[in-house]
Amino acid sequence: MRKSQGDDDLPPFRLAIFSDAQLVGGAEASVAAYLRELSPRVEVVVMGVARDVVEWIAGQREGATSSLVPPVRGKWDLSSIAAQWRAVHALRPDIFQPNLISPSACRYAILGALLTGGVRVVALEHLPVHTDAWTQRRLKQLTAPFFAAHVAVGVNAARETERLAGRPAGAVRTIHNGVPDRPLNRRPRPFTGLAVGSIGRLDSHKGYDVLLRSLAGSGGVGCVIVGDGPERERLERLAASLGIAQRVAFEGWQSDARDFLTTFDVFVLPSRFEGFPLVLLEAMLAGLPVVATDVGSVAEAVQDGETGLLVPPDDVQALNEALHTLLDDPDLRRKLGDAGRARALEFSPARMAREFEALYAEVLGRHAS
Repeated sequence: MRKSQGDDDLPPFRLAIFSDAQLVGGAEASVAAYLRELSPRVEVVVMGVARDVVEWIAGQREGATSSLVPPVRGKWDLSSIAAQWRAVHALRPDIFQPNLISPSACRYAILGALLTGGVRVVALEHLPVHTDAWTQRRLKQLTAPFFAAHVAVGVNAARETERLAGRPAGAVRTIHNGVPDRPLNRRPRPFTGLAVGSIGRLDSHKGYDVLLRSLAGSGGVGCVIVGDGPERERLERLAASLGIAQRVAFEGWQSDARDFLTTFDVFVLPSRFEGFPLVLLEAMLAGLPVVATDVGSVAEAVQDGETGLLVPPDDVQALNEALHTLLDDPDLRRKLGDAGRARALEFSPARMAREFEALYAEVLGRHAS
């Protein structure tokens, strides 16, 4: 923690970060990164439903405490809903900030916070994605107007959040994710030749099937995929059916996943939808040239032809062509990698913390007035 330039404008207050995530992912890493930089005037309590997640986030912030509540298994799980409400009511934070991995996340805890006098809700949206559940959409639309502030991790993500929540233009502000810069520990490369790679949860929306199909006609190019998830077996079968299994290394979940960036020549983000992914910034900080799909707020970091290459989602041919544009041109790889690193340095956790401090001061000042 450090004393920020705006500390004199920030009164001491209690901030409750709430997460209903079951695993530590990008959304949790994002909030942990800026909590480390947040003013010591802020008393931080991390609330959540999974002990490992709550303790990991709290452990990133000196002096933070934690509060574990039961997960809500459904709208009829009234005992767990009541337990979440009681926990928020007992804590009575000045600001309650749900860390939303989807628009419908944390919805019962949010409702409890809105019903607790003196608590201001600052909602942080990481991945604005449509849900088919009418009741979840409607609850979001009914509660969002009562938020003290509504934040998304990118400009496009903010506009999409407004659409999903039925809010007017400009109702959701942007505070971009930030990633700390650090040296990487070099990992052994699984292939002797050129290799592309990606890091992420193996879910269908990540588009790894598109990446594999784009490599089917790419000669000896290797591919490294770091992560695990429900799509792993299907992706392994797809690699075998395409005849490229020997050129694809599925590394699984790794605690030091970021270090695997040293085994790539090109980083690929083939997602079907995104918010403002941390792994993209991590790859750019590593000086890797990037090929990414133009989804969510990705283009706010990757400027096509300047800090990376952008392609449409679900376009196998476009992805293949972009990869070969870089693989065939080492000078272009270096140029885009250097420019990408310079761009990624602008998205720091310290900047993120300063922007949240300004927002908190605004919310608390508005309430006092």
